[in-house]
Parts: sequence; C-alpha cells; structure tokens
Amino acid sequence: MTSGTTVFPCQNCGSNMAWDPAAGVMACGHCGSRQAVTPTGTAVREQAFAEIARLPAKPVAKLGTPFICPNCGARTESDLLSANCQFCGTALVADPAAIERVAPEAVVPFGISKQQASDALKQWTSSRWFAPSSLKKVSSAETFTGSYLPFWTYDSNTVSDYTGERGEHYWVTETYTEQVNGQQVTQTRQVQKTRWHHAQGRVSRLFDDVLVPGTTKVETDLIAKLEPWELQTATPFQPNYLAGFQSVRYDIEPEQGLESAKAQMAPVIENDCRADIGGDEQRVRTVDTAYYDLTYKLLFLPVWFLSYRHAGQLFQVMVNAGTSEVVGHRPYSAIKIALTILAALIVIAAIVLAVRLH
Repeated sequence: MTSGTTVFPCQNCGSNMAWDPAAGVMACGHCGSRQAVTPTGTAVREQAFAEIARLPAKPVAKLGTPFICPNCGARTESDLLSANCQFCGTALVADPAAIERVAPEAVVPFGISKQQASDALKQWTSSRWFAPSSLKKVSSAETFTGSYLPFWTYDSNTVSDYTGERGEHYWVTETYTEQVNGQQVTQTRQVQKTRWHHAQGRVSRLFDDVLVPGTTKVETDLIAKLEPWELQTATPFQPNYLAGFQSVRYDIEPEQGLESAKAQMAPVIENDCRADIGGDEQRVRTVDTAYYDLTYKLLFLPVWFLSYRHAGQLFQVMVNAGTSEVVGHRPYSAIKIALTILAALIVIAAIVLAVRLH
C-alpha cells in the first residue's frame, strides 16, 4: 500500500467500510456493521492568508495520485484524492497533506443517499416544462456518482474609500404646445431633474465564508446554482468522510481563488458605497478597498453527479448532497413546444373571432 493511503476495514469482518450518508456513520458493505466517526475535538480553523507564501511548492498537485489496493494489490493512478479500487471496490483515500500544497481543513459530509438523490431528480424531471417524455426515465435508468468538490472560502474585514456623486431630484414646470382638435393649445407639465453633488467617504464590511470553486472540472455556472450550501454542518476534515466517494483535487490555487472572491465582494461593497452616498441617485466613480485579517481554508462539499445522453447529446445534472437541490442541463421537446404554440394561436384566433362577432 502506498504510504499515506488510508483504507477502512470493518472491525467485525474485516471487509470494506465507507461513509453512509443516510445513517451518518461508516458502514460495512458486507456484514452491515456500523461505526461512528470519532470527532477530532477541534473546531474548523481559518488559515491566515499571509502564511501561503511560506508553504512549500508541491507541483505534484497537477499529477496523478498513486493508489495500491491492499485487498487485491491493484495499482492505479488517479487525479482524485479518494476513489474506489476499480477491481475490487475497496474505498481508498490518499493523505492530502502528503501530496497537496494546501490540505483540506473542513468537509461537509454527504447528507443524502443515492436513493434520496434519485428521488430528488425524479421530482426535478417531472417539473421541467417542454421536456421530452424520455427525461422522466433518466432517474431510474442512470447511475449517480458521488463526488466531493474542493472549494476555497475567504474571510476578510474590508475598508473601502470611495468617490462619487449624490443625485437629488427636483421638479420644474415646463410649458409646451400641442394640437387639440386642430388648434394649438399651451400646456404645462412637471419634469423631474437631478442635481448632482460630489460625494466621498469610507465604508467597512466583514465578509465571512466567501465561496470560490477550487476546480475547473465542473461548470462554474452550474456549481453556483447549487447554493446555498449547509456550511454550518462543516466538520474538521477526516478521511473517513471521503471513503466510498470520489474527491476531486483542486487545480485553482488559493491566490487565484482570492481574486474571484474579491470579484464577489466588489458589488456588495459598491452597494454599501451607494447607501452611504444617499440621495435619490448615486454614481460611484472610484472604490479603493483594503483587506484586513484575511483568512482562507480549503473545504470539500458533496455533490451527486449524473450524466445521460439524449438524442446523441450528453447532458449533466448535479444534486447538492446536503440540500437535495437539483441543477443541470436538459433537452427540450420540439413537438411539445410546437403544440403549445399552436394551441396558443388557436386560443388567440378564437378570442379575435368572438370579439368580431360581438
């Protein structure tokens, strides 16, 4: 067995154990024995961002993880931190601290089972408008894959100096002429104007757990739709939670993730500036933000994945394995859309005919 690789033998029969989302314990796939994960006794910690520069570089983060299965002796290379042996199914978990530049600090364990994910998908497929009838068969005909995805979280106190303008509305009376019954008539109307004043000031805000995906292997737009995550259930990292699931290694470095986090903070800070400017309208010209007490951590979040083909095209669906939220791509039925349009045209024609007859 490769140094740093962990397996989870059953204390009762010696067979393979894995994390059971439904029971919230480790479960043996052979004899059914269950074993709770012993708490570490520590809290989830935030790491000082300034310490990143002192971490040793580990280019192997871009390479494969070697696994040697202790049960069948098979050796495999994977770009995952945890996987099942492709020959005997033993749950294998690598030691992230031994191969990654940044080790995971926390994990939100899988909270719903494969069956619960399938049930959530059935509800999702049945509620899709204009979906082909074959979509409803997907949940029972396809296989889910459970994966932990890496995310960076960032905390920061921010202080932002801004310049801009405050707009205050006032009303003026304007005179105009228009033709009424063939004659020029003078009318008046109230017109809104805006008086602008220079504004500058300082706002501050504490950001907590700004979430940034740590992988490029999954569509960012789809990941964002899985929110909100149950971050309050995050627990200090232990390899037990990964057993039986795939765990994707991060390929976005924390420095790169911070820039994405700042991009998420920016519109919130701008709204704070607008609120501070006040008035009826605001223009924000410049914002200069300083970040203090900046911390980060690497966090694993659970997702059930499903890929299926329809009419030769591949579609992907994801289920938040904590909240059962389902997102993904889906096909549309051209026949159903055409029939709906035709029905709408018939209704419109009937209404027009009824109006003419009256």
